Amino acid sequence: MIVETTVTVRYAETDQMGVAHHAVYPIWYELARTEYIKRFGLTYSQLEAMGIMTPLTELSCHYREAARYEDCLVVAARITALTPARVTFGFAIRRQGEEAPIQTGSTTLAWVDRETFRPVNMKKRFPQLFRQLQEAVEP
Repeated sequence: MIVETTVTVRYAETDQMGVAHHAVYPIWYELARTEYIKRFGLTYSQLEAMGIMTPLTELSCHYREAARYEDCLVVAARITALTPARVTFGFAIRRQGEEAPIQTGSTTLAWVDRETFRPVNMKKRFPQLFRQLQEAVEP
């Protein structure tokens, strides 16, 4: 399953040349990841209320072209890997109306207990949700 989210590059996200700062791409990843999780009928707040936190363990960004002020971007998110302890999302960012991505990347998140911050086996704790996520994986 691939979920697409749109974002328009804001002035505050750019430098004096109107180029989006490299640090905003992971923020756009988070926006897309949040929308992705909503497709399972969950919000991150609900996941946390269930006792699950998702700290970032890895971040990868590959910049091909610059995004510029007022560009309308499409952030495509998909799960590329899933284990009972971790989930990896892949991202491709392109300008609306274009096919080629201007940026790609990934994030890996751990599943941890909200109280202890110890790893959680999602397959055991939430088997139905884990199965749904497994069915959505797109390597």
